[in-house]
Amino acid sequence: MKGMSGYGKWVAGKKTKWITLLVWIVLVGALTLLWPAVNSQVANNAPNLPDDSQSVQAAAIAEQEFPSGSGVPALLVWHREGGLSQDDLVHITAVYKKLEQQPLPHQNFVPPLGQLPPQALQASLSEDLSTLVTPVLFDKTADSDQLGEAVTEMKKIINTETGGDPSAAKVDGKDLSLRVTGPVGISIDASGLFQNADVSLLIATVMLVLVFLLVIYRSPILAFIPLIAVGFAYGVTSPILGKMAQEGWITVDSQAVSIMTVLLFGAGTDYCLFLISRFRQLLKVEESKSRALLRSITESSGAIAMSGFTVVLALFALLLAKYGAYHRFAVPFSVSIFIMGIASLTLVPALLAIFGRTSFFPFIPRTPQMEVERAKAKGKPVPELKVSRKKGIGGLVVTRPWAIVGVTVIGLGILASFSSGIKFTYDILSSFPKNMESREGFDLIGKQFSPGELAPAKLIIDTQGKASGEDLKVILGGLTYVDTVSDPQQGAVNKDIVGFDIEFKSNPYSLEAMGHIPTLLDTAEQALIDVDVANPADHVWVSGQTATQHDTKEIGDRDTDLIIPVVIGMITVLLLIYLRSIVATIYLVGTVILSFFSALGLGWIIIHYVMGADAIQGAIPLYSFVFLVALGEDYNIFMISNIWKKRKTMPLKQAIAEGVNETSSVITSAGLILAGTFAVLASLPIQVLVQFGIITALGVLLDTFVVRPFLVPAITTLFGRWSFWPGKHQEVETPQPDVSK
Repeated sequence: MKGMSGYGKWVAGKKTKWITLLVWIVLVGALTLLWPAVNSQVANNAPNLPDDSQSVQAAAIAEQEFPSGSGVPALLVWHREGGLSQDDLVHITAVYKKLEQQPLPHQNFVPPLGQLPPQALQASLSEDLSTLVTPVLFDKTADSDQLGEAVTEMKKIINTETGGDPSAAKVDGKDLSLRVTGPVGISIDASGLFQNADVSLLIATVMLVLVFLLVIYRSPILAFIPLIAVGFAYGVTSPILGKMAQEGWITVDSQAVSIMTVLLFGAGTDYCLFLISRFRQLLKVEESKSRALLRSITESSGAIAMSGFTVVLALFALLLAKYGAYHRFAVPFSVSIFIMGIASLTLVPALLAIFGRTSFFPFIPRTPQMEVERAKAKGKPVPELKVSRKKGIGGLVVTRPWAIVGVTVIGLGILASFSSGIKFTYDILSSFPKNMESREGFDLIGKQFSPGELAPAKLIIDTQGKASGEDLKVILGGLTYVDTVSDPQQGAVNKDIVGFDIEFKSNPYSLEAMGHIPTLLDTAEQALIDVDVANPADHVWVSGQTATQHDTKEIGDRDTDLIIPVVIGMITVLLLIYLRSIVATIYLVGTVILSFFSALGLGWIIIHYVMGADAIQGAIPLYSFVFLVALGEDYNIFMISNIWKKRKTMPLKQAIAEGVNETSSVITSAGLILAGTFAVLASLPIQVLVQFGIITALGVLLDTFVVRPFLVPAITTLFGRWSFWPGKHQEVETPQPDVSK
């Protein structure tokens, strides 16, 4: 306690409060001038799969053996209702002639359509003659921004040639329309969605937090204190992460930066409120604002530090992931929460010391004596001291613990049961709005041709000179899930290697198509076994988007199975150290896990049965788990810390009742703000963030309104003194009234 009090004087003393503020200002200014902002260092084309993945190895072989087709394809979908005209075909061949003569930036290959007469394209038209798909391949090293610039330049060439703007024409109209899809179009659209989301997400998050704080505390000054702290924390975090990315120590992408911003505002505001609420309580019983602030720092800083440390470690567990997107989240999220925790324990106390009671203007908290003196000075009647006789939630919990445990566990269990029926998808197109260019192009391909044409798989077989390419084509063409198989292509370096472009009958981004990858590999391996090729598994590869998605699922499942137990284990150890109670640790961790599965089940009910989605993105359970388990323990730690402190001076049931009631308002406020910030993600046009935002927000609300105020304290009541086992608990007797007077 003395140590915490001393630390409080250092950061929020009469003179040191100004030093603390000055240090933060200088730190933000210096780092901003010296190091780049994290947004300037994003790499949205960073690989997600490790080099030893099957699809990555296949892509490397394809690039070596089939260089003309090794680029990333943009599929140009030309369409005119009623049929493409001869003039349309003339324009298309002219465009390709220009692309051959004056290649676009990062252009890898174009088919020689410009050398063909327009009539030669007739055979490639759809059955109703309305649609034609032509490819342009780009370098694999080009990122989304570079691809976007190249496609924009290509569209200018097309506009000049056609005398119109086919990209702006409606696909169901009579004019010639163009939609760019395929891996390049999808990459450009995905990057554009996140870039457009950054500003709107930041504005929406700031406004939501500000409105919540104004409604809850009705003080404009207090509403801005947490926002100032978050702003300073971001001002330090951004250049630190930017420098780390510049040096190549970490890789960051737009998605990580977007979610990091939400996390800073949500979790950061929570930590600020834990301190502010205690300061407000003490100002009503302590005349000296300095003593009230020092006491609030002393009594709440331990819980704040523990909460922040729990979240930091849980997020660091993502470093164990092999999948790039998961791994890239670890450092930005952990560093931002760590710095936000420091800001909550230094800058916020300094700001509260500077503003003092004025922080809560116009509803300034005062002691009863101060209220009396103020009323007399103004010549007004002395206000009556209001004494609440309500038992509140805490009183209900300690009187009906069995009923509360039964109702909450059954209710959460029913919601959790729906999580077993969740279906997952790795189809990035399902995350796009229906009017997005790449999705409209894909829909046209699926309607007019085979959906598999969007992203063919590349099957590569090293025959060792023992198998015929034509025989292999016959075998592959006989597979029920294959729509078309190209003629065998001979390797440029190894003549024994043959390649086939394979189009599936189903959406190449779907779970169904992904399931065909192992079967396709097995079929090719069996064909090599039949001609006595040794170790056939070492001579067969599949590249392409479907193979990449298959590896994504496999590695993602591996990461989930590893990281979830690690996070649970780390949080368990931290709680054991902090609470020194095995029993309390078990039920605190257990209740948060239960609330996670309940949130997952409730989220599925809303996303599937209400919003009509067939599946949720495969990455969401791991993301949601890490956030909900770590952030959910924040509220438990804050409330349990209060109960643990009070039980030293009063009976346990009274400590539970008062602890729940005292923390109720601040945790409710914090929970609403945190849930609100995650819910902001649901306003974006990106389904993966919509689904993540919904599930995480629901989990926070369940923790805030069910697990923390009812389930956890009810379980603590039932266990009684055993809640502290093996720690010691000395029972404090209820004071008896003195009847001798």
